[in-house]
Amino acid sequence: MENEQTRVPPHVLFFPISAQGHINPAFQFAKRIASKGVKTTLAVSVHLSKSVQIKPSEVGIETISDGFDETGPIWAENGENGENGDHFFTTFTEASMHSIRELVRKYEKSNNPFTCIVHDSICPWALDLARELGLVGATFYTQSIAICTLYYYAFSGLLPIPVTEYPVLLPSLPPLMLVDMPSTVTDLEEEPVVHQLLISQFSNIEKADWLFFNSFDKLETPDRVFEASPWLVLDSGLALRMMAEKWPRVKTIGPTTPSMYVDKRVEGDVDYNINLYKATDDAFYVKWLNGKEKGSVVYVSFGSIVELGEEQMEEIVGGIKQSNKSFLWVVRDKEVDKLPGNIAEDDAGLLVSWCSQVEALAHDAVGCFVSHCGWNSTMEALSIGVPIVAMPLKWDQPPNAKLIEEMWGVGVRAKANEKGVIAREELERCIREVMEGDEKGEVIKRNARKWRELALEAMDTGGSSDKNIEEFVASLSSNMN
Repeated sequence: MENEQTRVPPHVLFFPISAQGHINPAFQFAKRIASKGVKTTLAVSVHLSKSVQIKPSEVGIETISDGFDETGPIWAENGENGENGDHFFTTFTEASMHSIRELVRKYEKSNNPFTCIVHDSICPWALDLARELGLVGATFYTQSIAICTLYYYAFSGLLPIPVTEYPVLLPSLPPLMLVDMPSTVTDLEEEPVVHQLLISQFSNIEKADWLFFNSFDKLETPDRVFEASPWLVLDSGLALRMMAEKWPRVKTIGPTTPSMYVDKRVEGDVDYNINLYKATDDAFYVKWLNGKEKGSVVYVSFGSIVELGEEQMEEIVGGIKQSNKSFLWVVRDKEVDKLPGNIAEDDAGLLVSWCSQVEALAHDAVGCFVSHCGWNSTMEALSIGVPIVAMPLKWDQPPNAKLIEEMWGVGVRAKANEKGVIAREELERCIREVMEGDEKGEVIKRNARKWRELALEAMDTGGSSDKNIEEFVASLSSNMN
C-alpha cells in the first residue's frame, strides 16, 4: 500500500526554442506522448505566450523567461552573429536555465512532479540540467539522422571545416558538392553563432538517456524499390545503424505532422497549436482551392525565417506565370513590398500572409510544393504525398534538397545561375517536370505516394515510430518511484 501511495506518475517537460521549426515538432511529439496516457507540459517563453494564441490541447503549457520577454526571437534573428549573437545566446541560456530549474522545483511540491525533460538539441545545457535535477534527459533533434550525422562528423573532426574539398563523401549520403552542403560548415564567418549552435548539439551527447529524431526508420534507410537515382546502391542506412550502435537509445519518432494527415490516431490533432504568424482566414483560401481542378495548383512557401531578395521574388513570379499554373503563395507581410507590380491577383493566383500548410498541402487541388526544403516542410510534403520543387537557401536546406531529388525521388531541384538566383525559365521547367504527365513526373508522383504510405506505416499501430514512442512511455512508467 505504501509503495502505491509513493508512486510518481511520469510527467514530461518539453523545452523547444521559440522558432516555428522547433516548437511545432516538439508540441506534436508532446501530443503523441499525451495520447498514450502520460502527462506532458510544454515550456514556452513569456514573449511567445503574450504574442500568439496557443490552441488548447492535452498538453499543459507553462511560461518561462528566456531573458528577452519583450523583444522575443526577432531580436535573436537580428543579432545572431558576432558579439551581439554571443550576448543573446549567453543571456538566453542563463535565463532559460534559471527558469526551468525554478519550474521543476515548483512542480516538486505537486502531485505531478516532472520526471523527464525532452529538450531542444541546440540547447545541450538542458541535458546537464536534467542530470542536476535527477530527471531523465532526452535530446530531440528537429533534423534528419543523415544531416545530423554530417554535423556530428564536423563536431568530431572527421569532417574538416570549413569544407573546401569536394565532393564530400560521407556514409549514408550521396556525394555532396558545394551547392549541397549546409551553409554552416562552408562559411564560418557568415553565421558563426549558428554554426556553433549546430555543432555543439553533440557536446554532451553521451549523457542523454534518449536521442529522438523527427524522422522515421525507412526514410533513413530507403528501399531500392524507389525509382530515384543510382545513389541508392550506397548503404543508405549506415548513419542510423552507426548512431544506434554508439548510442542504443537512438529513436525515430516522426513524422510529427498532425495526426489527422497521417494515421488519424490522435483525436483532435488537426493542426499545429502554435503559429508565430497570424494566419489568413482559412475559409478564404480553402474556398479558393475548392474551385481548382485536382493537382492543378502550385503551393509556394519559404518558411518562417529566411527572406528572399527582390530579384528572386520577381523571377518566381515570372516562372509561375510562364508555367500557366494556378498558385497559392505564402508571402509574409514584411516581404510584400518586394513583389513586382505585375503580380496583380486574379483567379489564377492567390497571395496569403500565412496559412495552415498541412491543410493546403493535403488539398486535392495542390499538385506541387515550391519549397525552401526546411525539415518540417520536407516532412509534411513526404507525409502527405506532395511532389517538391526544391529551392534551398541555407542551413540544412541544401542537403535536404539533395535527398529529395536523389535519394527519395520525390522532386527536382531548381538550379541557381551565376548570381545565385533561380531564373524564371528554370523554375518553369521544374514545375512542368513535376506536374505534367511525362515519364519523370509520373515517377516522382509514384514515389511521393509511396513515401506517404510509409509515413503512415511508421506512425500507425506497431509501426517503427509508434513502437519507439511506446518503448519510451513504458520506460518512463517503469522508472516511477
